Amino acid sequence: MDELLVDRRDDGVVVLTLNRPDRRNSMTDGMTERWRQEIAALRRDRDVRCVVVTGAGSAFCSGGDLSWLAERGVESVPDLRDRMLGFYRTWLAIADLEVPTIAAVNGAAIGAGLCAALACDLVYAADDARLAVPFTSLGLHPGMAATYLLPRVAGVWVAREMLLTGRVLLGAEAAAAGLVTRAFPRESLTAEVLEIASRTAANAPIATRLTKVALAGGGHADLDAALRWESLAQPVTMASADMLEGLAAHRERRAPRFGNS
Repeated sequence: MDELLVDRRDDGVVVLTLNRPDRRNSMTDGMTERWRQEIAALRRDRDVRCVVVTGAGSAFCSGGDLSWLAERGVESVPDLRDRMLGFYRTWLAIADLEVPTIAAVNGAAIGAGLCAALACDLVYAADDARLAVPFTSLGLHPGMAATYLLPRVAGVWVAREMLLTGRVLLGAEAAAAGLVTRAFPRESLTAEVLEIASRTAANAPIATRLTKVALAGGGHADLDAALRWESLAQPVTMASADMLEGLAAHRERRAPRFGNS
């Protein structure tokens, strides 16, 4: 079984599907290696305009492989540290892609699985999907940048409640709390996300990539930093063929046809 399915669509959207439904798409060594390979390939692919991540079956991702964790007593702390750091960086590398990334949380997103979703630019969840980070109930300190991603995305109060008490949020609650972008009924989630991805992929590539950089880490530190960046980034787009096509399409009242910039 291929533990990561890749669907390259004609509109420039690439859909990555975590494919171990019998294990609720837990992050096995095989899936982790496939993820590493595919993210590296996407980083080099100039035809990609948007990446969507979802899960096969009823879950998005149940997190790290617990059977692997149960065997960790045979390794030293330095060895475990190196292994875990590599694991974290492999999965969170999706945040480094230049194109917009979208998580379609179709079901349970637990622990490291939820963190991988939060590393995407946009996160849409089924309204009944269960989102949780139950590290401490397993005797573990949080991992996969949970202590960074949750406070950054949803604020410190939501992060504390989820990480310290183990509170589980359903998708609709997560949207209200700001943990995910929006929630949709489970039966329409895939169609809604693909429509959003298609619209995103249709935008000007240079402008989209530069905008993603501008918003990285929650945006600029202050107003002057934003003005300095925009006064350089906007002229870059002004000098591009994308802008000429965008203006022509607006004038001619048609959809723009941007090339692979």
